[in-house]
Amino acid sequence: MTCATRPDSACPCGSRRALAECCGRYHRGEPAPSPEALMRSRFSAFALDLTDYLRETWHPSTRPASLPSDDATRWVRLEILDHEEQGDRGRVHFRATFQEGRRWGVLEEASRFVQEEGRWFYLDGEPSVTRLKPGRNDACPCGSGRKFKACCGLR
Repeated sequence: MTCATRPDSACPCGSRRALAECCGRYHRGEPAPSPEALMRSRFSAFALDLTDYLRETWHPSTRPASLPSDDATRWVRLEILDHEEQGDRGRVHFRATFQEGRRWGVLEEASRFVQEEGRWFYLDGEPSVTRLKPGRNDACPCGSGRKFKACCGLR
């Protein structure tokens, strides 16, 4: 178990809570109580490379046949821009910042969710990817509040 997956480490979803009390409980099988909670837990699953969880929480009607592990992408920041829940349907508009090698990008998506038998599932979304080119003195895309050169620019 790496530092990033220790139960007492900070949850990748950005809640500032420990992984075990935040998204970790959903990764262990507890149903997410809302589309937003499911979205946060799926982001954390992407960050922690939990492909089985991602497939399990993907609605069977849109679930891919396989979901390969992705060691090349480092998911670093999640921003929930908007969310709503109406009965057994939900929507979450989010922005996720990632790094691939020395390249940075932002995935923005308006995701749809559906609840069946007491469980929320990711249905689909409309993604768009924007490449970032942070300068040395720009704010770091990870959201730390530090300059890029003093944060992720060192990696």
